[in-house]
Amino acid sequence: MSRKVFRRIGLGLVVVLAAAAAAGGVWLATLPGAPTGPNPEPVPQAEVDATLAALAPPKRERPLVAVVGINDTTEVTDYLVPYGILHHADVADVVALATEPGPVTLYPALRVEPQQTVADFDAAHPDGADYVVVPRMSRDDDPVVLDWLRAQHAKGAIVIGVCAGAKVVAASGLLDGRRATTHWYFVDELRELEPNVEYVPDRRFVVDRGVATTTGITASMPAMLTLIEAIAGRERAAAVAAELGVTSWDARHDSAAFVFNRPFALTIVRNTTAFWNDDRLGIELTDGIDEVSLALVADAWSRTYRSQAVSFADGPVVSRGGLQVLPEEQSAPGDLLSIDDRPPAQRLASTLDEIAGAYGDATADVVVTELEYPRG
Repeated sequence: MSRKVFRRIGLGLVVVLAAAAAAGGVWLATLPGAPTGPNPEPVPQAEVDATLAALAPPKRERPLVAVVGINDTTEVTDYLVPYGILHHADVADVVALATEPGPVTLYPALRVEPQQTVADFDAAHPDGADYVVVPRMSRDDDPVVLDWLRAQHAKGAIVIGVCAGAKVVAASGLLDGRRATTHWYFVDELRELEPNVEYVPDRRFVVDRGVATTTGITASMPAMLTLIEAIAGRERAAAVAAELGVTSWDARHDSAAFVFNRPFALTIVRNTTAFWNDDRLGIELTDGIDEVSLALVADAWSRTYRSQAVSFADGPVVSRGGLQVLPEEQSAPGDLLSIDDRPPAQRLASTLDEIAGAYGDATADVVVTELEYPRG
């Protein structure tokens, strides 16, 4: 499935087609306006303690983490950010997997060479992983993924569905009767896949009996920091958070702030129809490039409905965490986007400001809503 088709089953084109079908814009007028509300309350300490206890390493003193994707299309931040954060934290061994040999095409930008297939992993680790991270994929029903998740969970792995990866976890049957969350846009689909799931609002991540799920894309940052805290303690998590530029990583969240509303729909319609301003922005790949910053910058700029990030280099490069990143082109396709040495969370904040400067605050708000990022 191509990235274009992945978009159709995601957010953007659904809005455009529905708007085009709505005579006179009546449908748009029925959507709610921008949400307003109080800041979310802190998570009770008892709940924090229970979450950390539920995420404690189930098998090894130094855990083994597998991040799994399908070769066709897997969400870039869901795949690269957990890998990058955990690898840099050095509290676990982390492996990037795919269902089949060959590159993983990431959405909405980038390509990487996985380190192993799931079959290779099983041969090397017959007792299974300690943790399995499940990103959003272009299909929720890939039989190789579903069988492998069931087998890993049966061997004692804690399964973590990041963003709409929760739908893949649901399709495997592992959310039957469990509490869970997911990206705001896919809550109804999650319930369709698993009618017995108990959706939990106002939490960026939820853990229930060996299965964890998160809200939208950027929730992978606080979720991975919480996992680091569960594995190696608060002090180590705080040190990694400082490297990321993150000041707080608890599970508090204002679900009502992320909804399908009129400003969101109107901005996507306007930007999508501005076809003469479809900017292609180059990201130069270099050896040692940080996976977390790379994913966040590429993801954000590719969600404006005005621009697309495109990686370029003479050939494959090796990232900071040892992943082989494959360029999409060999030369710069247009203006350049920088991946500098600032902490990734600060780089994301700057990227959102740059998007607002280029295309307006409404477009930056669309990106924030798609990333389900509690900006500010």
